[in-house]
Amino acid sequence: MTTERIDRASVGLRSERGPILLAVMLSVGLVAIDATILATAVPSVVEDLGGFTQFPWLFSIYLLAQAVSVPIYGKLADLRGRKPLMLLGVALFVLGSVLCGFAWSMSALIAFRLVHGLGAGAIQPIAMTIVGDIYSVAERAKVQGYIASVWGIASFVGPTLGGVFSDFISWRWIFFVNVPLGLAAWWVLFRRFHEDVKVTTRHKIDYAGTILLAVGGSLLLLGLLEGGVMWSWDSPTSIVILALAVLLLVAFGFVERRAAEPVLPLWVLEHRVLNSANSAALLIGVLMIGLATYVPLYAQGVLGTSALVAGFALAAMTLGWPIAASFAGRIYLRLGYRTTMLLGAVIVVVGAALLLTVRSDSSVLYLALACFVIGLGLGFSASPGIVAAQSSVDWRSRGVVTGANMFARSVGSAIGVAIFGAVANGVVASRLGDSHDDLENLPGHILAPAIHDVYYGAGVAALLLVVAVSFMPKRVAEQPRA
Repeated sequence: MTTERIDRASVGLRSERGPILLAVMLSVGLVAIDATILATAVPSVVEDLGGFTQFPWLFSIYLLAQAVSVPIYGKLADLRGRKPLMLLGVALFVLGSVLCGFAWSMSALIAFRLVHGLGAGAIQPIAMTIVGDIYSVAERAKVQGYIASVWGIASFVGPTLGGVFSDFISWRWIFFVNVPLGLAAWWVLFRRFHEDVKVTTRHKIDYAGTILLAVGGSLLLLGLLEGGVMWSWDSPTSIVILALAVLLLVAFGFVERRAAEPVLPLWVLEHRVLNSANSAALLIGVLMIGLATYVPLYAQGVLGTSALVAGFALAAMTLGWPIAASFAGRIYLRLGYRTTMLLGAVIVVVGAALLLTVRSDSSVLYLALACFVIGLGLGFSASPGIVAAQSSVDWRSRGVVTGANMFARSVGSAIGVAIFGAVANGVVASRLGDSHDDLENLPGHILAPAIHDVYYGAGVAALLLVVAVSFMPKRVAEQPRA
């Protein structure tokens, strides 16, 4: 595969590659805004459509579809090129947005969120793969800041738009707003992104591996996300789902050993750079879900803030992330990936320690400070990890390793939901018995110790992050970009 050869010195939105970078940023922005905009509109959605007991599936089905499809899209991008898969992902996301905007019931909205998730599953890994294709490692040090800034902006724009649309217009516009952004990104990618994929052999699609990974991965994430929520961990439903997931994933491993072109090559699990980067991504997923789930709950239920203020306390994390990511490139170009990621992991440990000092009489600004510090650490850890993973392989494998890295983060989020949920519910049960109400309805003096124990769990994950990034080699040999 060859890509356009453009002057390497020109990096930024005004350069010749600027339109492609802008289209990638718009595409990532669709996913970034969606991550925060829906949560603020849930009360309006439930009031209009009903289905209060079903609304958690608005998030679960999206995460399932996105996580399971990521490695599949990554492999297809290596076989067929980035452009057609990216265009498909943006088109699916826009289609899902339109369908969600016209949803007539909660069940229909959940079904259309599945389409949303399938679109996001393509956008996330392929956007980063495109960046890896058209920019050198040195250039990506700056470009990562552009991409990370999208998430920082979305952390404020998402909750604000969600509140405005819900209160003054209609919750349906939280989906319709994606349409012009998506169409603009699709058109620019279609017109300005050129790649020449030279297929010299007829590829053999790994259908068996794809099906086993999709079904097994879905069941694993479903069991982790809904265990202890929709059904108890020791129930027959939970045991059957998790056991079947393990069996299918074991079968997937055997199939991949014999597949001519495996959807997820097993050599990924034997590559030192990828093992370190993917382990770090998994732990980052654990930390992110722990903060995203319990920081707003602590701010509202214990510190007594409004939902909007609680959302902005969490937004401090996604503000720290792009700030760190924009500086991370300068550090790893001089000192290497491992040093930069270790710096980030240590900062995460400091942030987790600050989180443990938050008390029921603390200021919400102090809680936000802890989140901001953790965000800084994650920015120094996550961005170099993806760049290192991409740099360690050539074009033919870059989509696979990017997809595997993001899949690891999604699995980490699901594991975090399961572990932190079990910890919090265990503390509440020990105080109130098995008949306790949902966490959201508990008094502050019960909620505080439950979430505080979750923060201990986040501290453990932060320490494990230090261990994971320590296995990154001092030097990563850069492979050809195209």
